[in-house]
Amino acid sequence: MRQRSRLTALAAALLLAGCASQPHSAQPQAQPLPDGLRADIAVLETTDLHSNILSYDYYKQKADPTLGFERTVTLIRKAREQYTNSMLFDAGDTIQGSVLADYQAQVQKVGCGEELAIYKAMDAVGYDGGTIGNHEFNYGLPFLSQVTGTPMNVDGGAAQHCAGPHYPLVLANVNSVRDGKPIFQPWTIVKRKIAAFTPDGSKLSVPLKIAIIGFTPPPIMQWDKQNLQGKVTVTGVVEAAQKYMPEIQAQHPDLVIAILHGGMNTSAYTADMENGGWYLAGVPGIDVLLMGHEHTDFPGPRFANMPEVDDEHGFVRGVPAVMGGFFGKDLGVIRLAMMRQQGHWVIDKSKTFSQVWPICPPMLIAGKPTISASNCVPADPQISLVVGKTQQAAIDYVNTPIGQGAVRMSSYFADEGDMSALAPVNAAQIDDVRHELPATHPELANAPVLAAAAAFRNGFGGPDDYTDVQPGPLTLRSAADLYFYPNTLSAVKIDGAALKAWLEKSAERFNRIDPKAEGEQQLVNAKYPGFNFDQIQGGIRYVIDVSKPVGQRIEKLSYQGKPVTPSQTFVVVTNNYRASGGGRFPGLDGSNIVFASPDGTREILAQWLKSHPTLSVDDLPHASWHFARLKTKGTVVFTSASDKQSLAEADGLHNIRQLRDNGDGTAVYVIDLSH
Repeated sequence: MRQRSRLTALAAALLLAGCASQPHSAQPQAQPLPDGLRADIAVLETTDLHSNILSYDYYKQKADPTLGFERTVTLIRKAREQYTNSMLFDAGDTIQGSVLADYQAQVQKVGCGEELAIYKAMDAVGYDGGTIGNHEFNYGLPFLSQVTGTPMNVDGGAAQHCAGPHYPLVLANVNSVRDGKPIFQPWTIVKRKIAAFTPDGSKLSVPLKIAIIGFTPPPIMQWDKQNLQGKVTVTGVVEAAQKYMPEIQAQHPDLVIAILHGGMNTSAYTADMENGGWYLAGVPGIDVLLMGHEHTDFPGPRFANMPEVDDEHGFVRGVPAVMGGFFGKDLGVIRLAMMRQQGHWVIDKSKTFSQVWPICPPMLIAGKPTISASNCVPADPQISLVVGKTQQAAIDYVNTPIGQGAVRMSSYFADEGDMSALAPVNAAQIDDVRHELPATHPELANAPVLAAAAAFRNGFGGPDDYTDVQPGPLTLRSAADLYFYPNTLSAVKIDGAALKAWLEKSAERFNRIDPKAEGEQQLVNAKYPGFNFDQIQGGIRYVIDVSKPVGQRIEKLSYQGKPVTPSQTFVVVTNNYRASGGGRFPGLDGSNIVFASPDGTREILAQWLKSHPTLSVDDLPHASWHFARLKTKGTVVFTSASDKQSLAEADGLHNIRQLRDNGDGTAVYVIDLSH
């Protein structure tokens, strides 16, 4: 009874402390919280939403229940029902990545007083904080400044306070060149009331003080050089954390949450490390780590066997952590068990764990976990009401006709030599630069102009994540399908040796195949991103020998039928990401750019398609490469969308056959490298 009376008095004191609106000459001091209190807190995370608000495939013009923030919201509401205490954060790459996003950024641009659709949807649920991803910078600092409601002291930054999300955005490692200060607040304090329980089960409402600090990948200075150079500087994530942790600790927070748009890499740390989560977790004072950028799950098999990583319970170097997928496919959930000891809240790691909740829980089909659209959670109806009008306007816009096509352009077999979806991109890039070079670089007017493109939609996101432009009417949607990202066009001057090195780097997309090995060998190296498999056209031809080690795979490289010499000059058209060093290709660091267009590659492609109103195969460059002939004892296999063998045949790939259907929209194919 004595303890219960003391707790009743404590609760009354806390209640009085919260009545700030009543006039008192002196506020009573809240009594310290007793040791032994416990509280469970669900730290919820979304990341890499890429403005996929509704469950809709803009390219196939149909509903897609396997993605979309509107379904993640259903999981958020479920988590809030399950846990008395919860907080919700976003780890970036939020405002870019869908037709809807491009429409609001580049076509029907939002005004200062209008909030972005994705932020409207997120505000409808209520977030506690977020950070900035690398793709937030794709539309430039003026746009970012405006739509986040963040005045920035940078060239073109908004001076006025425009409409932005109703939650704080923090970013500690990007600073203005003008004054050296962060362009966003580096950290902030979020105060919440939570339910806590005494050892005898009594419930109290107590304050919790949470510090959040955010980080973006340092390589943004390469990836978005055109938007950022001379305007901002970037520091490493560890250095930024170490700089601001003393300030944060001086505020005596109960919990410090690091929100990193990045994943984990245990290679030797550098200040420009793209995925510095493993090292960030080692910075003293960080209690919780939220991650993103890698478009995968943590806990999850991608990080198995990584040192000091508990891939079962979700700890990184002893710090509870989560990475919640991408495109609204998942919700990251950390069940944080807190207990009061010696006047402080501490994390009870024995009762803390992380999970990733999918919107489409896998079903067992033929004994194998399989994603089925029939097993996806329903969409939250509120979200479509919030963004429905903008969504329809974007759909109407991308359905604007721009011509007719007599050829099917797809990326189902882009890794195996089908360049039908890359050829129009390369043709448009070459055409644009050939037109511009005489004026900008007359000394290069007669230089060979090549172009590099990669299949951005290569199945990474599932069986529907492929480019597939059917013969018939071409629209702006077709151009968006063929070129997924809002990159701008850049051209670089290189020599023949650098050209070969570029192709060698691209050929890392493939595993080394042993001709003598029995059984199946995987052709594609899943750890090498498909968007870094550049395929170059423009009069060159080459062979890729996958039996050779990395760096020695490109053979018979020729231009106009003659062997390429190491000193031969070429102009290669690519995107601003690659030309500025994205993907760490040898010889590409931004120093050899000879032309940087202000126009987006997608827009240049759309104009090129308009200029070919009846597009046929004769308008497209021929495939420029093939695999070296290789007789293997076992089978060489790869995965693509199911039931596409006839398409491979139609595109001239007669050495591919479907081996088995996986039952989830994908299939395993065999490729015969002997012919």
